[in-house]
Amino acid sequence: MKLPSNFDDLIQEAEGLELYHKLVAQLNKDLLYANIDLEFKDDILPTSLNMLLHETILHLINSKFSDYLNLLYIVDVPEATIKSLDGSDVYVLSQQVAFIILQREWQKVWYKAQYS
Repeated sequence: MKLPSNFDDLIQEAEGLELYHKLVAQLNKDLLYANIDLEFKDDILPTSLNMLLHETILHLINSKFSDYLNLLYIVDVPEATIKSLDGSDVYVLSQQVAFIILQREWQKVWYKAQYS
């Protein structure tokens, strides 16, 4: 599986395979497991999903760092991927992390759809 390289490609692929709602459901499931008080509606627009996830990640990095680390663990984001990011600008970092989370959630959804 080749991961989409940007948000638009990810959403286009998810919608093309009719898996966008499953992507949102998987994200909601992992947010709940990580005890993050955020739940996306099934019909949320992709731009809103991206914006709200980004804002949440930014808040977690700035205010609840241990919850942020727990979310990364629950989603199963590779540590090396996070370490490879430039953390000099927290706003940009949180955008990148939000996309990485969506990529990982997309992997889970795609594999379940392919092999179930």
